[in-house]
Amino acid sequence: MKIELASSYGFCFGVKRAIEIAQKYENSATMGPLIHNEDEINRLKKDFNVGLYSQLSDVKPDDTVIIRTHGIPKNDLKELKKGVKKVINATCPFVTTPQNIVKNMSKDGYSILIFGDIEHPEVKGVKSYASDLDDVHVILCPEDLKNVKFKNNKIACVAQTTKKKETYLEIVNALILKNKEVRVFNTICDATFENQDAARDISKKADIMIVIGGKSSSNTKQLHSICLENCKNSYLIENENELESSWFINKNYCGITAGASTPDWVIQKVIDKIKSFKP
Repeated sequence: MKIELASSYGFCFGVKRAIEIAQKYENSATMGPLIHNEDEINRLKKDFNVGLYSQLSDVKPDDTVIIRTHGIPKNDLKELKKGVKKVINATCPFVTTPQNIVKNMSKDGYSILIFGDIEHPEVKGVKSYASDLDDVHVILCPEDLKNVKFKNNKIACVAQTTKKKETYLEIVNALILKNKEVRVFNTICDATFENQDAARDISKKADIMIVIGGKSSSNTKQLHSICLENCKNSYLIENENELESSWFINKNYCGITAGASTPDWVIQKVIDKIKSFKP
């Protein structure tokens, strides 16, 4: 059986940067999971004693706290800076961009539309930068627009950095048809574009696709969704322990891709496990 990696996959710039920061600041702690990959978070804990806080009340004054790649709400960041010894901001620069856009456009009187998952930490952080939180609307698809009532006739749009560009275009087109002024900002990161396009290409050739990444990772779930469109035998796994040999019976071409928070060492373990299965 042929095993091939997508032309673009795995760690993005923001994740690489955050991992380097965490490794530099040993004996620190992150505010929320640094990235959406439990195996890598466990490695950072084991090798560098990087802990994890899930809520502000757990933080101690002498702590060094690292802000997760997805960012945190504006007021939480403000509270942290007042209450701890040191705050290191590892928010991905591609995430701080929509934060600043929302801050500035909201201040200029625009209603804000965010294409994303309202429960995702990145979206919660981006939303918090609006001056009028009642006029920030988060949707997942064009159909959701029917439930949105904007306060203004001018709208600014941003997208969660890991969302599908095709859906964002559908939402934007629907808005332009019905509103006087629509400002559109392309905040989907380049790595997301490249990984999605590469997953689409390889899944058209493969008869089985393995997508490696955290089950709570937005960008990994998007890759899995894209692969399923072209290859019905597409599986989302977090590591090699979730592989099943039965998936590979009578398969000739295995394509592999991985989310932006998936380290190379996890990917290699998956490849080695697949190679160990008997034909």
